[in-house]
Amino acid sequence: MKLQRSGFLAAGIALTATLALTACGSDNETPAAEGGSSAAAGDCVAGSLTAQGSTAQKNAMDEWIKAYQTQCSGAQINYQGTGSGAGIEAFIGGTADFAGSDSALKEDEQPKANARCAGGEALNLPMVIGPIAVVYNVEGVDNLQLDAPTLAKIYSGAITKWNDQAIAAQNSGAKLPDTAIQAVHRSGESGTTDNFTKYLSKAAEADWTFGNNKAWKAPGGVAATGSDGVAAKVKSTAGTLAYVELSFAENSDLSMAKIKNGAGEYTELTGESAGKTIAGAKIEGEGNNLAMSIDYNTTEAGAYPIVLVTYEIACSKGSPKAKEVQSFLKYTSSTAGQQELAELGYAPLPDSVRSKVETAVAAIS
Repeated sequence: MKLQRSGFLAAGIALTATLALTACGSDNETPAAEGGSSAAAGDCVAGSLTAQGSTAQKNAMDEWIKAYQTQCSGAQINYQGTGSGAGIEAFIGGTADFAGSDSALKEDEQPKANARCAGGEALNLPMVIGPIAVVYNVEGVDNLQLDAPTLAKIYSGAITKWNDQAIAAQNSGAKLPDTAIQAVHRSGESGTTDNFTKYLSKAAEADWTFGNNKAWKAPGGVAATGSDGVAAKVKSTAGTLAYVELSFAENSDLSMAKIKNGAGEYTELTGESAGKTIAGAKIEGEGNNLAMSIDYNTTEAGAYPIVLVTYEIACSKGSPKAKEVQSFLKYTSSTAGQQELAELGYAPLPDSVRSKVETAVAAIS
């Protein structure tokens, strides 16, 4: 099964038109300059920015940086996809002007990040919706279907062969080989891993005993560096199974499994199905700190349950690069900036969330 990019354009429109998240408390064309607060509308700030972190949002960042630098003469932005954990560490350590992360700052990270922001706080700004695909490389197997308990058992080492009865029972008629499963996971700290293991923790609680963490905790499996490394490993190696952001799965033309949701349906990963899960998410942060909570065990009909939101971690005030950070994030959170995502395997932020992000960015000082 190969997902077509055009579906995401339609999905992006649907997301923008219909999604409503509730607040609990307080990789080529230059984008059009209409809607939102685009760089072309006079918000350019010359100067350099250094950032790193999430590889999940790397394709989006590459596109945004290219477009922004085309519009804003004198602006230079360097974003390295080092992983969410490394990005947060660099932000806290003062070597990154902002960080990309696939998870909001944890309780023990927030005060350290706040200390970096003289007189301000470190904001969690949702910027990219990135569905997580379960990808595989098994010759002759199309339309693979899996539920959360089976995924948990594969990744914990309880299921080791492709023709295991638990897989066969969900894939009637499929010619599953009597070969070993190579379960690929991210090396280092990764927000994608954090979100994937959150899914397993919520949807396969009885079969997943390793909790959720940015660092992979389960034994066995094969590690690969970054989202591009995971995709390349699956592309080149028969018998592999992995989790990776949709944009990387799509760019590498990988087969994607249908995943069983809390309503008992095996759902294909599309913009619409991912959007149905996001529709049930909540904003947990207060004020301009927009951390979100996703229901990974959603019972919404037709919902694809494994979805992540990638954040930009930035100071509300106190950063010596506040004006430069604000200018760039005004573009990424604008209607024009978000429209760039539809063709890259991401889903644009719904306006109900995008407007909150714009408000938070506008207050950076």
